Amino acid sequence: MIRLTRINRVPLVLNADLIEHVEVTPDTVISLTTGQKFVVLETPEEVIERVIEYRRAINERAGGPAAGASDRGEKKGVDSV
Repeated sequence: MIRLTRINRVPLVLNADLIEHVEVTPDTVISLTTGQKFVVLETPEEVIERVIEYRRAINERAGGPAAGASDRGEKKGVDSV
């Protein structure tokens, strides 16, 4: 779940796994796989960063790659060859 702010400044907690796409119209519009759409104050870049942070936290709790592991697939406690 990620915390965002609706265009009318009301807080919104959104299930990041349901995001289908994010567009600028010029407001940021988030479309979910359910067909729902939300207009938020955050930029698409901020939404993307929050989704990445959310997924990183979930992955770490599940014992996945450590935070800061490179794009080469390095994992915590595993040396690169």
